Amino acid sequence: MSRMLDVLQILKKNEIVHGLTPEKLRKILEELGPTFIKFGQILSMRPDVIPDEYCKELAKLRTNVDPMDFDVVQKEINQECGRPWNEVFKKIIKKPLGSASIGQVHKAVLLDGSTVVIKIQRPNIKQIMADDIRFCKKALGILKVVRKADEVVTLHMVLDEMWEAAQKEFDFLQEGMNLKRFYELNKDVAYATCPKVNMDLTTNRMLVMEYIDGTPVDDLDALEEKGYDLDDLGEKLAENYVKQVLKDAFFHADPHAGNISVRDKQIVWMDLGMMGELTERDRSLFSTAVEAIAFGDVYELKDVILAIGDIHGEVDQNALYSDLDMFVSRYAKMDFKSLKLQEISEDIKQILHRHNIRIGKGLTMLVRGVITIESVVKEISPKLDFLGVFTKYVKQESFSLKGLKDELKFKQLEAMHVMKKTVDLPGSIIDFMKMSVRGQTKLNVQISDSPEFVKNVNSLMNRAIIALIDAALLVASSLICLTDMKGQLFGIPALGVVGYVLAIILGIYLLVDAIRQK
Repeated sequence: MSRMLDVLQILKKNEIVHGLTPEKLRKILEELGPTFIKFGQILSMRPDVIPDEYCKELAKLRTNVDPMDFDVVQKEINQECGRPWNEVFKKIIKKPLGSASIGQVHKAVLLDGSTVVIKIQRPNIKQIMADDIRFCKKALGILKVVRKADEVVTLHMVLDEMWEAAQKEFDFLQEGMNLKRFYELNKDVAYATCPKVNMDLTTNRMLVMEYIDGTPVDDLDALEEKGYDLDDLGEKLAENYVKQVLKDAFFHADPHAGNISVRDKQIVWMDLGMMGELTERDRSLFSTAVEAIAFGDVYELKDVILAIGDIHGEVDQNALYSDLDMFVSRYAKMDFKSLKLQEISEDIKQILHRHNIRIGKGLTMLVRGVITIESVVKEISPKLDFLGVFTKYVKQESFSLKGLKDELKFKQLEAMHVMKKTVDLPGSIIDFMKMSVRGQTKLNVQISDSPEFVKNVNSLMNRAIIALIDAALLVASSLICLTDMKGQLFGIPALGVVGYVLAIILGIYLLVDAIRQK
């Protein structure tokens, strides 16, 4: 009850009844505390939920969090060390390097003289967030009475996503493992790295890692004074992020300028608490989508969108193709260097919304990460062709030996999936025929008089007829093989063997035809 009163007072203080601007929403979330700051951070990466102007404003929630008192910091470090901190550290700098919703960062010196960074978790933050989320879900239950159900469900999903992300960020051991994995993946990249983690001192609530005395990537004047070529730096930053996505499938999900530093001609990625991972399928589809947009392949783009999206409702594929054709035509006339992924993403988002298609949170996180890094890169090197860096990498990977192997593996998985569906087809057809005989079949047909539709129907009917014949051959051959018919091969009636061979040939034909039609 006291928490509800606190929330109501903050809402009243910010005059929410007069409207909710992006700036006002950010201010309210900051005043409500760590849980709501984290909620805002997750929302800032969900342009499918809130408008872009709100996403941009909520992105500022990454900073400006009130720091913990140093006495509290020392107490928490003592608890994690299991002894007084001065038995592990020679010195801890009182002024924090940064203060976030979950933890706070301090510079320190180990007893051996090496300089490190300590990231310590706020006391009881996990319980505080859990209580706040329960409160938010109760509030959404009340809100459901006056708002559309789907809007409330979406916010419920965002809350669940936030809690899932927060659970990962609570575990500093996991962040330590992320640092270790990222370091290994980039150890052969001369120009990119991350802080080395000290796993011996790292716990669930305390992370100890190398101190990076670098220059912020957005301090362009300082970088130029140190002799860095900004165009070269921007290109390397883009290339490394593309590598993270398309090669490693393990990418920084929050690549804003505050999480990137430059030291000794190396790009240093920091704050690896929120990392994204892609399955081999999603990575291949994302590469194909980039290539399809770059080369104006509407059919390929439509197939990718239908493959990666979750369909909620009916999809008119002709209308979807028409919208994508207009989308591709619009950008095909533009110079790649002038293209902005933010605009492309917004256009695709509108098309998906129009056709009842939603993208999973993993790919949504990737899109938001790519948009964020693009804005950072454009600040450093405005003339850089960011989409061109993506397409260049896609081409290189496609023609590399590993790329060809990965593509072959992906196609094999697709072929196996189609084969399984083909094997199930005779049984499904028999069930359909039984239902038809009983008068239990109901068909909902929407007729289109387009030539493409008629062609597709004819093709489907031909395949259905062949599938029926194939199913009949399989059933008949199986029955023949149960008899003692003379004229046998390997102890099986020869006629049954011939039937099986014909059925296999027809099955292979159906499989090849299905793959060709995709």
